[in-house]
Amino acid sequence: MANILISPSKYVQGAGEMKSLGAYAGKYGKKALVLITESGYKRIGDIVDGSFQNVAAEPVYEYFNRECSKNEINRLVAIMQEKGCDMVIGVGGGKILDTAKAVAYYKSVPVLICPTIASTGSALSVIYTDEGVFEEYLFLPANPNMVLMDTEIIAKSPVRLTVSGMGDALATYFEARACEASGATTCAGGKVTSAAITLAELCFNTLMDEGVKAKLALEAGACTPAVEKVIEANTLLSGIGFESGGLAGAHAIHNGFTVLEECHHMYHGEKVAFGTITQLVLENVAAEELEDIIDWCIELGLPVTLKELGVEEVTDEKIMAVAKAACAANDTLHNMPFEVTPETVCAAIKAADAYGHYFLGE
Repeated sequence: MANILISPSKYVQGAGEMKSLGAYAGKYGKKALVLITESGYKRIGDIVDGSFQNVAAEPVYEYFNRECSKNEINRLVAIMQEKGCDMVIGVGGGKILDTAKAVAYYKSVPVLICPTIASTGSALSVIYTDEGVFEEYLFLPANPNMVLMDTEIIAKSPVRLTVSGMGDALATYFEARACEASGATTCAGGKVTSAAITLAELCFNTLMDEGVKAKLALEAGACTPAVEKVIEANTLLSGIGFESGGLAGAHAIHNGFTVLEECHHMYHGEKVAFGTITQLVLENVAAEELEDIIDWCIELGLPVTLKELGVEEVTDEKIMAVAKAACAANDTLHNMPFEVTPETVCAAIKAADAYGHYFLGE
């Protein structure tokens, strides 16, 4: 099998870049379906609107129904048909961007994504049921035509969202490393390239070096070099790293946690951070490595215990339900370089929770 690397065709990151969205869009088509939430439009609709002044392309706005589900995708495909749109622009967080990518795929048109939080721009959409339970991965044939990161807007988003993005990006290197060891097929449809592993490792080192500095700067309302570096790690490095490096334990364990109602209020990256710690327990990494990661999560405020994930009453039944869902035949836990069973995952979750309590001094 070939080694494959995929990435967005164009990646633009800088302060105030959203003001140029219309000009960029004009290179891809004449009429854009702009997918955004109602609150997002209230916040930055003026900037998006302004960017289309004196440009050949025009925007058609549609508010997002809050879930990247098949029903929502079909609704938007019908609107594109009706309005004659020839490209899709997604503005917002992960689920909006995943929906925009899926709609563009079904219509075979270009897609531009403008994350308003620091999360990935990949050739993958995560499909949920209308109720928010993980259903499947939709692997897309190509990455977005363009990813546009306006660091000014991202720096104003709630700090918890960027921290959650760091939790998601934390998994990148460990999952890529596992896929390299097992020879698994990555999301890009081939084996891991050295470039992907190197970017995944750079992503990890950036998070360790700049993560806490970036969080403190963001809390002070400052967009510093550390913030810029973390935004790039969360989006570009993590995006290329996880797609061309592959997914393994951390994301499968995240998907397992979607079966517990009490975890639904937690962000994707917060569950992935705990999934990463669980994967490291499964791998039985050195105590020092485990301690470094857990301490880093604690400093950033990422969950390191089941209680912090929202599970007030921990029972064997609940943990086993998560472990069984994580081990689903179509999920990525089987990319680990050793056999994984619901029993071993259940034990790893319990141990990860115990380590979290220990390092929190509880």
